[in-house]
Amino acid sequence: MYFVAKVSAGKARNSTPDSGAPSGHGVGVQACKGKKREECDWGVERFRPVKEMRNSTMLFGRGEIWGQAGRFAYFMRELLVLSCALAPLLSGCSKPGSERANLGPQEVLVTEVIQRDVPVVREWIGSLDGSVNADIRARVSGYLISQNYKEGTLVHQGDLLFQIDSSTYEAAVEQAKSAVAQSEANQLQAEQTEKRETQLFEQKVESAQNRDNAVQANVAAKAEVKAQQAALRQAQLNLQFTKITAPVSGIAGIANPGIGDLVGPSDAQPLMTMSTVDPIKAYLKISEQDYLKFARKVEQLRGSGESPPPAEIILADGTLYPHQGKFSAVDREVDQQTGTIRLAALFPNPDNILRPGGFVRVRVTVRQVQGAVLVPQRAVNELQASYEVSVVGGDNKVEIRSVKVGDTVGTLWVIEEGIKPGERVIVEGAQKVRDGQQIKPMPWTPSAPISVLSPK
Repeated sequence: MYFVAKVSAGKARNSTPDSGAPSGHGVGVQACKGKKREECDWGVERFRPVKEMRNSTMLFGRGEIWGQAGRFAYFMRELLVLSCALAPLLSGCSKPGSERANLGPQEVLVTEVIQRDVPVVREWIGSLDGSVNADIRARVSGYLISQNYKEGTLVHQGDLLFQIDSSTYEAAVEQAKSAVAQSEANQLQAEQTEKRETQLFEQKVESAQNRDNAVQANVAAKAEVKAQQAALRQAQLNLQFTKITAPVSGIAGIANPGIGDLVGPSDAQPLMTMSTVDPIKAYLKISEQDYLKFARKVEQLRGSGESPPPAEIILADGTLYPHQGKFSAVDREVDQQTGTIRLAALFPNPDNILRPGGFVRVRVTVRQVQGAVLVPQRAVNELQASYEVSVVGGDNKVEIRSVKVGDTVGTLWVIEEGIKPGERVIVEGAQKVRDGQQIKPMPWTPSAPISVLSPK
């Protein structure tokens, strides 16, 4: 801690060697004036306390202002205090061998190798989609006057969804009916003319030319009737199209246009989209290698009269979906850019809980491994071309072994060669030990119960 002392500048200028103070400090007093230097009492009257100095500013040590000898002693004292403070830090530069010897064997966390029957599960990321998806579009142009369904609910095939203003199409139907009636009247007249001309021709009264013209006119009139009837059916269809109904049963989406909007067949976006979600479809992409293995497994099961393994899905919240599904389709080709092939699986969805667009994890139990040797995945050290585990012997010495690994089962790893059930392996601290080192094993407790499957 330092103090700021006020010292008179005039005294600093008037101080002399005879005053008993060092020149230039301006803190001396007149106690030794007129006396010899050795007769002065330096211990009492040489300097005054800091609190008595008021004018100019100087920086000194603690307490009272000392002279050169006092400042040297203060400096040595501060240096001693600093050395004591740095002593623990400087001691860290000593060799670690002695401290490690004093600490004893390295503590590590170990667990026993277990053996049990486990299923080998393959898991892929998939996305949900409706088994049938339908874009609802207007087939005629007109103004939307009503929306007749509740968005996000289940609608059935044939239910009314939207209503377009039908006044112009009703008028078109009436006009087409009039045209049909007129054409039918013209055809009836042409038919009568044909009969009369035919009779006259038979009586040798009318020429063959007139008879032929009458026949052709009747044929043309019949064709005109059919054309007008077709126009009438088209007008009736257009009128029917003003009532937009559900083509399939499923969940109706949110409507894009609003009431009063002009809609038509050329609109870029549909009026809304509906999907059949029971059953719901899950699409996933698997590697070509996994596909070949799975396809061979399915063929073997079918050859022996067994059913292919069912598919399961794990939802976004980590829960297992209660209904199992089955694969329904395999795409026709392998994606050359990613080396994957697309598969589809169908799952029952009686409550319509699952909706298109959701992400799921699709898993399949490929096979069962009897008596598998298992260790936590954290106990396996993966190198470039091999795998190692640190085994603790009965004398608590470390033995680093190369192992042959198999499939991963949940949080565990199947070890095919290298270790035996009942042996102890290091789970935490393997990077701190070396082969043959004496260690202090401590039991490892997993943060969550060890499982051989994904969370349910």
